[in-house]
Amino acid sequence: MFDLEKFDIKLETEIVGRNFIYCDEIDSTNKELLSAKQQYKKNGSVILAEKQLSGRGRNNRSWQSAKGLNLTFSVLITKEILSDLNPNHINLAASLSVAEAIENLHQLRTELKWPNDILINKKKVSGILIETSVKGKNVERIVIGIGINLNQTTFQGEFNYPPTSLKLELNSEIDRESMLAEILNIFEERLFNLEKSSVSILNDWRSKCKMIGDKITITENVNIKTGIFYDIDENGYLLLKRNNIIEKIHFGDVSFT
Repeated sequence: MFDLEKFDIKLETEIVGRNFIYCDEIDSTNKELLSAKQQYKKNGSVILAEKQLSGRGRNNRSWQSAKGLNLTFSVLITKEILSDLNPNHINLAASLSVAEAIENLHQLRTELKWPNDILINKKKVSGILIETSVKGKNVERIVIGIGINLNQTTFQGEFNYPPTSLKLELNSEIDRESMLAEILNIFEERLFNLEKSSVSILNDWRSKCKMIGDKITITENVNIKTGIFYDIDENGYLLLKRNNIIEKIHFGDVSFT
């Protein structure tokens, strides 16, 4: 079982995670936070579920996580923290927070794969799904769903990238409470810095993405594009160089060519 007291001792945030909801089983942590129920309206709310019945990643792909072994949780961010809610910047901040927490606690080298995967030795250890609540043309609420493979050692299904877990990489049991607290501590600091400027987020993300400069393939639904991963722009979109023309990519699955 998740030790709430141990987690609370290690949590050093002012806002993120201070309204913490623990669920043994739930449909989807993202869906629950987006429901705008009264208990979930507080900025920085976090829902952790031991099992999600309808956990999913990007493009409605199923996210399977063994009960009680990993971390599957969602965080609510509203304009109380950030006056300008740019989902792409928050996505980059979340990816960096997971990667840095892994490196801080376990000294494993991580890398980031656009738009929101964390890799260890070219294998996927974590994925992120950002969803928004929009009023008119304005983003009012952002929910960041994060799944991290910590202590699971077997995986079933088909994967674009082979999965791994921290336990497989380290051959030792991983403390879930310490990992979640570290991620949220880093994430809140990243958000506060993002309020001042997005430059450091963009540069730090670039430094951990080893695919920049490589030849890649982008799959956008049924469309497939090949080119050089040139950079990300000021909003975090991928810049693909094709025939000396730079094309902005808003979404898609990235793989090496």
